[in-house]
Amino acid sequence: MTGYHADFLVIGSGVAGLSFALKVAEYGTVALVTKRDVMESNTAYAQGGIAAVLSSVDSFDLHIKDTLSSGDDLCNRDVVEMVVKNGPELIRELIAMGVKFSRSEGEHQSPGTEYDLGREGGHSENRVIHADDMTGRAMEQVLVEHARSHRNITIFEHHIALDLITYSTRMRSGVIIKQHEAHCCGAYMLDINEKKVKIFSSRFTVLASGGAGKVYLYTSNPDVATGDGIAMGYRAGASVANLEFVQFHPTCLYHPEAKNFLISEAVRGEGGILIDKSGAPFMDKYDPQKDLACRDVVSRSIDSELKKNGDESVFLDISHKDPAFVKKRFPNLYSKCLSYGYDMTKDPIPVVPAAHYMCGGVATDLNGKTDINNLYAIGETACTGLHGANRLASNSLLEALVYADRAAKHALAELKSVRDRAALSYEIPEWDDTGTTDSDEVSLVSHNWDEIRRFMWDYVGVVRSNKRLERAMRRITNIQEEIRQYYWDFKVTSDLIELRNIATVSELIITCAMRRKESRGLHYTIEYPHRDDTHWLKDTVLKRIPQA
Repeated sequence: MTGYHADFLVIGSGVAGLSFALKVAEYGTVALVTKRDVMESNTAYAQGGIAAVLSSVDSFDLHIKDTLSSGDDLCNRDVVEMVVKNGPELIRELIAMGVKFSRSEGEHQSPGTEYDLGREGGHSENRVIHADDMTGRAMEQVLVEHARSHRNITIFEHHIALDLITYSTRMRSGVIIKQHEAHCCGAYMLDINEKKVKIFSSRFTVLASGGAGKVYLYTSNPDVATGDGIAMGYRAGASVANLEFVQFHPTCLYHPEAKNFLISEAVRGEGGILIDKSGAPFMDKYDPQKDLACRDVVSRSIDSELKKNGDESVFLDISHKDPAFVKKRFPNLYSKCLSYGYDMTKDPIPVVPAAHYMCGGVATDLNGKTDINNLYAIGETACTGLHGANRLASNSLLEALVYADRAAKHALAELKSVRDRAALSYEIPEWDDTGTTDSDEVSLVSHNWDEIRRFMWDYVGVVRSNKRLERAMRRITNIQEEIRQYYWDFKVTSDLIELRNIATVSELIITCAMRRKESRGLHYTIEYPHRDDTHWLKDTVLKRIPQA
């Protein structure tokens, strides 16, 4: 079987994976694997920006307070403090690399900085640095350019990971260890173009494959967001946590031809107002912060309005602002909305909530390390403790930068000892597809994919109930059995791999949601409408013990 070996295997090409790769590449070889084009990631679609303390009127204490408040008391304070305090330095690194953030002028002059700082829901100060309204793409382009030119980084596009390769042993250098102590030494990869499964072995493996928005029927995420890293980590035996906390962005463009197009929260930050079809504002009925309330509050408020009035959407209106300002601040949004027949400077924009960000994921420590040796998880794939029960707006790119830096430093500190360690007596088994045939039931894959996304939206969405969750569990159990049989009978394809992953992540979301008998942050259930700090001021952790 063909394969490839590197010191570091990075699965995913968003800001987390690229940042990690660039930081370790001076000290070892890096294989950076992505299942589509290297630019296709959630990062590239991030409009808003990066939250960080860059203004003289802001402070770490305020950013920490806002993050803890948004997380509904489930954040790990040590993590929050570490991420917030490390953010400004890493943004300066991006600027030095060539990322061109928007500069301040006029009413947006921010004390102590030359850069324009926006404000989004949940923030007490202007602290979101951005590149117009396409921050993620501006960062991605610079990071990709640096990665492509680095001698020690090899980028493998159109390769999709099937499963992590782990081993356990009773003896290492004469020391007995527990049999369940797993070590990751790479992953099986499907070369999509060659239709071949290859072994990618490594000293360290990094899961940076992004989120899982495609689990839901309506999402702001690109098609690549199928929860691959979370599913692979769980199947390998890594702990996952807090997967009930799925963040639904309140304002996705509602239009039959608009696929996954997000209307940035920055629009509300700049004065946009949510209104119903009659033009009446409604957020004052739900939260004192009105349109700048946290995303979970805004999403549930919109959901309530839609159900109460029987409408298909609400509207986001920024037409009262100066047209020249709107066009300059939101050039991409203005152009895109105009292409669908809406002039932001004159027309309210129809919007609905959509699955946006996964606050849970593969559980890690402060260095991004999982409970499988030599395996890290960073970015949206990880559950670090930063977000708690609800992510504060624009903290995601911040987390990706900080944890890529932390994981890189930790892995480099371990690299010499790993290289010097006596070789373990193990062989990586080749991928065995003996007895399989080419798939003759493509319709089964597409049907199951559609069914999962629809019942996850209907039963495990913004508002949940015991009955809805039980229905969802029955359906996913049946579909999982079909997928297992199909997976081992036919040669793997990228569609089948992604279906398997969204089914795994769906089951994990349902399981976590059924366990948490309260409403907190992004998890709202009818039977338990209030917080329960006595029993549920803790993470929801799931762990699978792999079979020998």
